[in-house]
Amino acid sequence: MGRLASVEADLGDPNVLGDSKRYRQTLRDHAFLKKLESAYSAYEKVLNDLKGNEELLADPDFKEEAEAEIASLKESLPEVEKRLLASLLEPDPFEGRNAVLEIRAGTGGEEAALFAGNLFRMYSRFCEAKGWKISLMHANETSLDGYKEIVFTVVGEGAYGLFRFESGGHRVQRVPETEAQGRIHTSAATVIVFPEADEEDELEIPDSDIRIDLFCAGGAGGQHVNKTESAVRMTHLPTGLVAVCQDERSQQRNREKCFATLKARILDFKRREEEAKLGADRLSLRGSGDRSERIRTYNFPQNRVTDHRIDLTLYSLDRVIDGEMSPLLDALAAHDLDERLSSALNRPSA
Repeated sequence: MGRLASVEADLGDPNVLGDSKRYRQTLRDHAFLKKLESAYSAYEKVLNDLKGNEELLADPDFKEEAEAEIASLKESLPEVEKRLLASLLEPDPFEGRNAVLEIRAGTGGEEAALFAGNLFRMYSRFCEAKGWKISLMHANETSLDGYKEIVFTVVGEGAYGLFRFESGGHRVQRVPETEAQGRIHTSAATVIVFPEADEEDELEIPDSDIRIDLFCAGGAGGQHVNKTESAVRMTHLPTGLVAVCQDERSQQRNREKCFATLKARILDFKRREEEAKLGADRLSLRGSGDRSERIRTYNFPQNRVTDHRIDLTLYSLDRVIDGEMSPLLDALAAHDLDERLSSALNRPSA
């Protein structure tokens, strides 16, 4: 592939290496073309193998073996074709980035706060298994180890691409620990996921557009957090978007992390605006941002988790809530790919 050779040459060009924005784009182009090359090679190999086995049908000594191989190759061909078509799709420019997640307790009082804590631990354990790092931005804890709100960044290649479908309302059905009569309660929490902002986004945010409030941090940290105004709240006045950070003891460090989160919120806000203007609102899985949109139910008595967007039910809630999320996330990604392919081919999805 001539284009791939050209891009690989650019990766060794001092002019490209010296331009961070151009270098990152060249890396993305290289990854895209390598994926396309791999998919095309696999597709071409299946076609060549088919042709070779069809030629063997005329030989009685190899006919039976060739027929079996042809049947196997034809069975694999649709998946290989799908992979090739998928490699031609324009990738989401944000999917390789770190992710910022916000979890808020919804209806259900203390039980909802406990469920928000369950979700945070579910995501944390999944990230830990992948070797990804979690950086806590802000947490409003309750007396029973739950969270009214928690915001954190997941640092890992492709974190946003993997978690982007988690945005929406998550509902839990179980018997609360505080329920004496064993009745099942329904509570809810909401999750919002957006990509971490990057310097290449070129977001210009005048100081006059931001209001900064300092306050004493709460929660863990002993007496220090109660005596020092180290916590930071930033409000973007044009949009009303807010970011809070109180995780660090240093006010300056909290300012830096808070501003990074605010930039990510503004970036996501602008992106959604652009999608709406272009009529490219393909948010059925990524989430519309509407906190009332229920996307998933966690039923503890039946050990069942159901994702309502793709009608997927798994009877392994105990493992999912412990961080084994791959069956859910992989199914959502596969469904999203089918939707994108259907849209690109201009035909209704199955």
